[in-house]
Amino acid sequence: MTDRSPRLNTVTAGTLLAMLTLASTAAGQDAQGPTVRAFGFGDVNFLATELDRQEGFQLGQMVGHVSATLDEHVSFFSEVSLTRRNDGYSSEVERAIIRYDVNDALKISAGRFHTPLGYWNTAFHHGSWLQTSVARPEMIKFGGRFIPTHFVGLMVEGAIPTSELGLQYRAGVGNGRHSNIARGGDAGDVNGERAWTASFNSRPVSVQGLEIGVSLYFDRITQSGDSDTDERIFAVHGVWEPGAPEILAEYARVTHEPLGETGGSTGSHGYYAQFGYRLPGGARSVKPYVRIERVDPASEDAVFADYELGYEGLVAGVRYDPGVFLTLRAEVRSEEFEGLDRMTSLYLQASFVITGS
Repeated sequence: MTDRSPRLNTVTAGTLLAMLTLASTAAGQDAQGPTVRAFGFGDVNFLATELDRQEGFQLGQMVGHVSATLDEHVSFFSEVSLTRRNDGYSSEVERAIIRYDVNDALKISAGRFHTPLGYWNTAFHHGSWLQTSVARPEMIKFGGRFIPTHFVGLMVEGAIPTSELGLQYRAGVGNGRHSNIARGGDAGDVNGERAWTASFNSRPVSVQGLEIGVSLYFDRITQSGDSDTDERIFAVHGVWEPGAPEILAEYARVTHEPLGETGGSTGSHGYYAQFGYRLPGGARSVKPYVRIERVDPASEDAVFADYELGYEGLVAGVRYDPGVFLTLRAEVRSEEFEGLDRMTSLYLQASFVITGS
C-alpha cells in the first residue's frame, strides 16, 4: 500500500483484531450462523549481518487467518498481514477466497490466492511458524519478482479418482502481473491478457509423505515504456516428509519472449533443496536443517534485466519447539547477491501461533 499514515495503520490493526475477536465470539455462540475459526501468527527477530541492512531486534510480520463455513458447500477464507517498514507498518490482504465444493473432484473458488506454482508457495503461507526455516527461499519470497506469488481470479481444483497415485489438480484464470511485476493485478488486468495457471500433484498411497508435482503459468507482461513480453513458467517439485526427515526441492524455469523485434526468447532458472531432520527420542523438539538455493536470471532478459535478481545462498539452522504453539530458531546464511560479495548473516527468531475456535 502507498498510504502508510499512522491513522491507516491504527485502523488496519483494529480491523485485524476485530476479525480475530469476532471469530472467537461467534464460535462460542450456539447459533445457526456460520462456523468461524481464527488463527493468528507472529514472530520477533534479531539480525546480525554483513549486508547493508539495519541490525538488531525486529518485529516480524503479524498475520490473521479467518475461515468461515457458510453452509454445507460454501466456505470463505481470508488472510490479512501487517508488515514492518522503516516508517511504520503496511497492511495487505494476502488471500481472500470464496469457495463452492461440488464434491471432492471439483471445488470452485474466486478471489486472491497464492499462485499454485511449485510446493512452498501453497504449502507454507504467511506466518513463519508454519515452515522449518526463518524465511522462504529467495526464488519465492513474498514481494519478489522471479515468480508471481499471488494470483487474483478463478480457480478450480480437486482430486482425480485414482486408488494408488493420489492425483490432484488445480487450474485457474485471472489477472496477470502488474506493471510492477512484484504484484499481481489486484485492481484488474493491466493489459487485458489473462494469466493462466495449472498444476498436477501426486501423493502415492504406497509412499508415506511423498509428493511430486508439475505446474505451469502463462501471462503477457506490460511494463511502463516497454513492449509486451510473453511469460511462460514451468516448475517441478519433489517432497518427502514421512516423519523425522524432511526433503523439499523445487526448480522453476521462467521464459520471456518479447513481442515484436526487441529481442529473442530468454530462459531464467531458480531452484532450492532443503533437508531437515527431527531428532529422535527426548530430543524430538529439535530439528536441524540446511538449504542450498540459487536464482540465475538471463542477462539479456526483457523483464528481469533491470532488477539484479541473481542470488546464491547456503542456509543452515536449527528449529526448537519448546511447546505446541511456540518455535525458536537460530539460522546462519551465507549469501551472494548479484553485484555484491558473499556475506554472512545470523538470524534468531521466536515465532508463534494463536488459535481460536
